[in-house]
Amino acid sequence: MRDGINTAKRGLPSVALVTEDFWPQGNFTAESLGMPSVPRVKLPHPLAGTGQSHLEEVAKRLAPQIIEQLKHD
Repeated sequence: MRDGINTAKRGLPSVALVTEDFWPQGNFTAESLGMPSVPRVKLPHPLAGTGQSHLEEVAKRLAPQIIEQLKHD
């Protein structure tokens, strides 16, 4: 979350990728750093250790959302 915020504050297109378990923490971080509307996409949790095919499926499913967020940045 912090990387996405720091990148956005520099004026660069960015999207924070946050897993659903950490979404509330991401909200808190975005609020506390003054960027409550920073672009972000919610990923399923967990991702680590779920296998290459699962990661590829998640990437294919969420890539359009990430691209859309970048268009609005």
